[in-house]
Amino acid sequence: MTSTSAPRLPRVRASELVGRGWLNTGGKDVTLADLRGKVVVLDFWTFCCINCLHVLDELREIEERHRDVLVIVGVHSPKFVHEADPVALAAAVERYEVHHPVLDDPDLVTWQAFTARAWPTLVVIDPEGYVVAQMAGEGHAHAVETLVNELVAEHEAKGTLHRGDGPYVAPTPQPTTLRFPAKAVELPGGSFLVADAGHHALTEVAADGETLVRRIGSGERGLVDGGPDVARFSEPNGLCLVPDELRERLGYDVLVADTVNHALRGVRLADGHVTTVAGTGEQYMVGAVDNVTPLDGGTAHPVEGGVGDRWPARQVKLSSPWDVVWSPQLAAFVVAMAGNHTLWTFDAEQGSVTHLAGTMNEGLVDGGPEQSWFAQPSGLSVDAAGQVWLADAETSALRRLDPADAHVHSVAGTGLFDFGHRDGAAEQALFQHPLGVAALPDGSVLVADTYNGALRRWVPGQDGGTVSTLATDLAEPSGLVLPAGDPDHVLVVESAAHRLTRIALPAGAGTQVDGGAHRTQRPVTEIGTDVALEVVFHPAAGQKLDDRWGPSTSLQVSATPPGLLLDGAGDDVALTRTLRLDPSVGEGVLHVTARAASCDADPAIEHPACHLAAQDWGVPVRVVEGADATLVLPLHG
Repeated sequence: MTSTSAPRLPRVRASELVGRGWLNTGGKDVTLADLRGKVVVLDFWTFCCINCLHVLDELREIEERHRDVLVIVGVHSPKFVHEADPVALAAAVERYEVHHPVLDDPDLVTWQAFTARAWPTLVVIDPEGYVVAQMAGEGHAHAVETLVNELVAEHEAKGTLHRGDGPYVAPTPQPTTLRFPAKAVELPGGSFLVADAGHHALTEVAADGETLVRRIGSGERGLVDGGPDVARFSEPNGLCLVPDELRERLGYDVLVADTVNHALRGVRLADGHVTTVAGTGEQYMVGAVDNVTPLDGGTAHPVEGGVGDRWPARQVKLSSPWDVVWSPQLAAFVVAMAGNHTLWTFDAEQGSVTHLAGTMNEGLVDGGPEQSWFAQPSGLSVDAAGQVWLADAETSALRRLDPADAHVHSVAGTGLFDFGHRDGAAEQALFQHPLGVAALPDGSVLVADTYNGALRRWVPGQDGGTVSTLATDLAEPSGLVLPAGDPDHVLVVESAAHRLTRIALPAGAGTQVDGGAHRTQRPVTEIGTDVALEVVFHPAAGQKLDDRWGPSTSLQVSATPPGLLLDGAGDDVALTRTLRLDPSVGEGVLHVTARAASCDADPAIEHPACHLAAQDWGVPVRVVEGADATLVLPLHG
């Protein structure tokens, strides 16, 4: 018999909230004692992480519905060096419209106190100050809502629930023409159309990059088609001009990656009319295509990691499309699907989308379309030879895809946890969370090195080419535009400075910078040589494991370096695994990917609601004789 209540942990008193300071509280510190009487959800996040941004969106409606009894506290535990900058954090809190208190935890003090191991992690605390649940990853809105309702009813009956305002104090934003612009594109008349993410609109500015021409979109977050004063976007990012020969047939001139709406939108420049051309407005969760039949026939159940099937564009859920570019070789738009670490194509005339490359696992792995791994691909550009270049943000990598066979090749970058600002030979060059690329006619590639605040250039040559720095002290550059007729300049979208900046391109190589290498610093878990790994999964209230399309769970384990794991690597169904580690290697990172599918348990429900819980962990470990022989990771439905 399925339980009707949400799964809970044994009651343990919550640790105090300790960090460098607070945001969104009017300058006041917040203690757990201040929150007594409220249901509290701690959201451990970092603003580079697409899964964390998904959770922010998942929590918005819950937060509004329960604002008098629920306090969400964002605990910002940074991955990258840039994210530990308090000014950058304050900008991110404003950029992503975080409407709750945020604890700045740069030293991961509170992260360690609550034994968080992954971004994002949610911890639920009851009105008496006890931890009752912990959940890793995204997709937990249903479980959180259920638990909040239960705790409210329980503690209202006990008299321990206090209704009323929480500690949130809204900041006052300063008006600017652009607000956290993401990408831009030059229009045929020489003006620029900007994805004005902070305004949830598209903003056209004159050729000077500053003078306001018009806005397309009402400025309110939402998914609404129509004219420029009616249409709504939600944090739009990538923009791409439609090829001349297609514009009349399609009825729009610009394709927009409307990121938080999980949609592609078409914009007609003549009158600013906006039309949704791909996506349903809901986020695709790994493992579910929701009974949509491929256009070429075949089965309708989920095909994880599969490539090649064409799906009706308006019926398939997308996941945070971040950029779009036209590929003449593929005769389609290429879409950087940051939310599930893949590349897709959109055939506008056929009204179809196709999974082009990527397994939906997060990481840096080159190879064919069904072997390659990405990590938040966020910037795209096509060079004169047709190669698709991409900024792979979370691996801090510059990569390219050959459209002839969809094989992926990395030019610079080493993985999820290594980054920095280092020029020289491409094989040892380092970036820090780049979001934009632009292929130049001479075969070199510009990189908007976002978290280094720099403009970088890769130049092809022997042994993989070289990387140099063209400009520094930019404010989170996130997009690049090569103005027509001006080969000596590039227009940089400085997102955190709310502006477009024109930068001259030097004739020769840029400067050589060695700002050092960094590795993501997280507490190391000491474990023994023989370890019992257990991923704990409990379906949400009223749900059961869903095995209609095969096994309902999967577990994938690997390590960096690979030699750390003597036994236990690979894929299997069970969420438990015995690992054997090599003490001579000593330390490294365990990469664990777990998935569990669940659906409504009541057989009377004709169309059951289904959920897929999925999470990737990168757990730094050190092998110590006599240390803990178990590693438990929570994955709740």
